[in-house]
Amino acid sequence: MLVYVDTSVFGGVFDVEFERASRAFFDRVREGVFEAVISALVLEELKLAPARVRAFFAELEPLFVRVDTGEAAYDLQEAYLDAHVVSRKYETDALHVATATVRGCRVIVSWNFRHIVHFEKIPLYNGVNMARGFPPIAIHTPQEVISYDDDQEESL
Repeated sequence: MLVYVDTSVFGGVFDVEFERASRAFFDRVREGVFEAVISALVLEELKLAPARVRAFFAELEPLFVRVDTGEAAYDLQEAYLDAHVVSRKYETDALHVATATVRGCRVIVSWNFRHIVHFEKIPLYNGVNMARGFPPIAIHTPQEVISYDDDQEESL
């Protein structure tokens, strides 16, 4: 399953609130449960991240599929902005969703609760996707995509 990982998940590894779920998610990537996708936008944003976040990413970098943004993603981003899913101030968030959608990812994983993982925004993104001939995309936190069994719950 192709899963687009936005920049916030890498930072989540070093956030007390999000560390456990972020690390568990990346463990699943290492195990091959998810085929993790990143874009040039993620790479650009990581350049501005703290050194420890960049170092963590560098360890995992070979596991990620890199995708180009491309004209279709920019067109879809513009459609999100025209539909007022997010304002132009947050156009990069719309570009994450557009890139994941255009590149065929089934899921976006993010800790961005304001502009991506938001109960009001998700149906709006998907409404634009469907109007433009793209399938809906699932948008979740890392915690929501980790499958648990009895043994895993105790170890987390």
